Amino acid sequence: MLLDAFWSEVIGTATLILLGAGVVANVILPKNKGFGPNWLLINFGWGFAVFAGVYAAFSSGAHINPAVTVGLWVADLPFYAGDAGEIAPNLSNALVYFGAQFLGAFIGAVLAFLAYKKHFDEDADSATKLAVFSTGPAIRSYGWNLVTEILATFVLVFFVVVNGRTPSQLGPLAVALIVVGIGASLGGPTGYAINPARDLGPRIAHFVLPIKGKGSSDWGYSWVPVVGPIIGAILAGLLGAALT
Repeated sequence: MLLDAFWSEVIGTATLILLGAGVVANVILPKNKGFGPNWLLINFGWGFAVFAGVYAAFSSGAHINPAVTVGLWVADLPFYAGDAGEIAPNLSNALVYFGAQFLGAFIGAVLAFLAYKKHFDEDADSATKLAVFSTGPAIRSYGWNLVTEILATFVLVFFVVVNGRTPSQLGPLAVALIVVGIGASLGGPTGYAINPARDLGPRIAHFVLPIKGKGSSDWGYSWVPVVGPIIGAILAGLLGAALT
């Protein structure tokens, strides 16, 4: 059962990143048919990416995000509950979920790169190419960037925890819409990672892939979209457990 959950999370997270990174690439890389500033397209693209990812990872509870796993763990809610049984919220199971999510995110980023390979070969500044893979702040201020990620992730994970279910049990559309709302409302300062795997897995892919003119992977900022979502998830899990 846990092995099935592992591959479910790999596939779901890979789907999330393929479609999410794909919509960013479509909007910001040169010579794309979708090229041009369109923040709402990115918001809805990521929302639909979550929708697809949750369906793809249905048999694991569709966390597709370490922050969701942490929130459920802190709230002492099952990682998955279905006809086959339950996956308990404990350290060993959480590590399986984390490993699957980071692996899936890396795979999804590589697939997005392959889909847009010829556009990555076009002239674009290195920051634009990095932005397809990972988030970055509009105004770099690590403390305040951290606050933004904490708040945005809290909204997502609290929504899951207070309903007492995994994302797949809540329904893909509900989770997708909350992600669209977070992006439209709180996404501007940092690009709303709200998911450590979503940022770190693709950032590693950016580091290792042969991307023309890619420049730095901005490791100095990389801790913010990992630590912020984890803190937000812990707070959401604690408050959600207290209220329910």
